Amino acid sequence: MVRITVRQDQTSWRLQLEGKLAAAWADEAAATWRSATLDGLALEVDVTGVTSVDGEGWALLRALHRAGARFIAKGVEMNALVREIDGRHSCTRSWRKVRTLALLALLTVPPAAQAQDAQPLRLSLRDAVKMALQQNPQVAIANLNLAKSEEERNLARADLLPNVSFNASERVARANPESSFGLTIPGFPRAIGPFWAVDAGPSVSAPVFDLSLWHRWDAARYGVRAADADVISARERNAELVVSQYLGGLRAAADVEAARSRMDLAKALLDLATDLQKTGAGTGIDTLRANVEYQNERQRFAEAQSTSKVALYGLGRLLNIDPQRSIELADTASFFETPEFTSDGSLSRAYDARPELKSVAAQIQAATLERRAARDEHLPKVSVGGRWSLQGLTVDSSIPVYAFQANIDVPIFTGGRIEAQSAIADLEVKRLGQVQTDVRNQVALEVRSALAQLESARVEVEASRLGVSLATESVRQAQDRFRAGVANNIEVITAQNELARANDNQINALYRYNQSRADLARATGQMEALYTK
Repeated sequence: MVRITVRQDQTSWRLQLEGKLAAAWADEAAATWRSATLDGLALEVDVTGVTSVDGEGWALLRALHRAGARFIAKGVEMNALVREIDGRHSCTRSWRKVRTLALLALLTVPPAAQAQDAQPLRLSLRDAVKMALQQNPQVAIANLNLAKSEEERNLARADLLPNVSFNASERVARANPESSFGLTIPGFPRAIGPFWAVDAGPSVSAPVFDLSLWHRWDAARYGVRAADADVISARERNAELVVSQYLGGLRAAADVEAARSRMDLAKALLDLATDLQKTGAGTGIDTLRANVEYQNERQRFAEAQSTSKVALYGLGRLLNIDPQRSIELADTASFFETPEFTSDGSLSRAYDARPELKSVAAQIQAATLERRAARDEHLPKVSVGGRWSLQGLTVDSSIPVYAFQANIDVPIFTGGRIEAQSAIADLEVKRLGQVQTDVRNQVALEVRSALAQLESARVEVEASRLGVSLATESVRQAQDRFRAGVANNIEVITAQNELARANDNQINALYRYNQSRADLARATGQMEALYTK
């Protein structure tokens, strides 16, 4: 990865390169150079920050040299590289050795280290949610369950359709009449055969009247609806987890920036106290106190950085990406912007949209039909079937034969099997009814809780913004008083601590507002619709 910086003044246009000048990054640097309008300006290339150069980077530097660029280098390796490009010296044996060792070092870098050097994956919240919905294992499992339920529906439908088959056989037989009749027949041979027979033709069977099969097919169709609702539910849950983790990452990034700002402020106070002590206008205790505060802020900054990294690791796990790939949050700058929210937070909307309720409703319908199918086992079943074939001792001597029949099956005594199946299905319907009531109560609780938290978070955001503004003004006035010598830096440190608390309150309020917004979207079944548009 290479960092490209362009500086231009009245006489020159400078291209500053830092990092690895290799592969696509060399192409990016070339594009930056070729898109520039020099208009007679001197071309300068600063390679003091370049750590390694591959073949494409070498070609770019040669092209820059041919274009008249002046190179700025630092260090033995970069100076030797510039001399070789300029052509003032041939590649010496030592320089070839350096290049060979550098190439070997690059080739022996472990794969994990190479992956860490890869360009970070920059994601907005919408991109993160879309990526998770495409490749998260839980969503994939739900889709597989849906496909399985569709095949089960096809299997139930197959029982209602005619079954047609074609059979062909050729057999040889030899029989003993004595074993068949249990006695010896005078004048009758002891063995018959062997003789051959051929038989070939289609057969068909089809149910005519069987209500249990129809109800099981209907139950399987409702099973598909339940599985489809489970897919939506899995997507909603996954989107909720990704949004929550992404918001946690934004909060951690905001904590890092706030900690950095407080650390810079504490360093400025330490420098001011040190300068005042040197001029005799300050005391040693002020400097010591300011140094203690600065070290505390350094510790808080390091802790905030660690929390931010952990949050990004968790996001990568949810997105199912390479653990060695780093992530950047593209929405960091908009964290402090309170987003608009137009979600319908009514209970009726939630009852209509929540996939969990749709899934339970479909399961209840399927269980009801299974109960009817079990009870219909008492009814007679009517089916038809038949077979047409060619039979004979040889193929040439075969003649058409056929047999068709209609069957009526009337259950008289099943040993309690039908009653037990009906009771089991009835218990399942009752259980699902209780599940439906529990889910409805849970949805109502989630909607009302999210609405209450959202309203509270709105007030907190407004109050925290005013608190940051007041605390910032308090720090400014305390610094002016300390700089003027009318107060010691206890007042400044106190004001800084109040500003730190105000910053933390603002970050927490914004995080709670965004999380409450996501909770309400999840409670009303609008998670994917809101965060992927």
